[in-house]
Amino acid sequence: MSVHKLPTAADEERFWGLVEAAWAGLGPEVAALRRAVAKGEAEDPYALDVHLNAFIENLTALCADLSRTELTDLDRVVERKLYDIDREEIQAVTDGSDDGFLYCRGFIVAMGREFYDAVDADPTRAIEDAECEDMCYFFARLYGTRFGEDWPSTGAGISRESVSNRAGWST
Repeated sequence: MSVHKLPTAADEERFWGLVEAAWAGLGPEVAALRRAVAKGEAEDPYALDVHLNAFIENLTALCADLSRTELTDLDRVVERKLYDIDREEIQAVTDGSDDGFLYCRGFIVAMGREFYDAVDADPTRAIEDAECEDMCYFFARLYGTRFGEDWPSTGAGISRESVSNRAGWST
């Protein structure tokens, strides 16, 4: 019997800290918009779309010196977060095909813990067609770029792909 690796609490805290630091570099106006989106109070939640590339650039810079193990550990966190919100009631709000729903879940993760937890608890807080494909495989791609190697499995025994969390789907 194989043992599947779960993300540690420390890895989760580190991940969310990196996400927050990457967003913080975009200034107070973006921070206010993110808070409004997380609280469901944004007039235009899609206004964040123009900031996603800068967020990814900041996150890339923050992770530039991470080791193979650190990148794999952080990818395990992303994989788990994507898996946990791979649920029918969230897809009903975000819409999208299998790939589209994955990218919508990537947006939910990229927005940070506050928004992620809000959507996890109340799927109606999700935003239709708001996507961040780069977040879905961020650490795996960074691993390949930095080390010129194929990314190894996280060892978690789950998949981030849509409809892989059978507990989240009625069919």
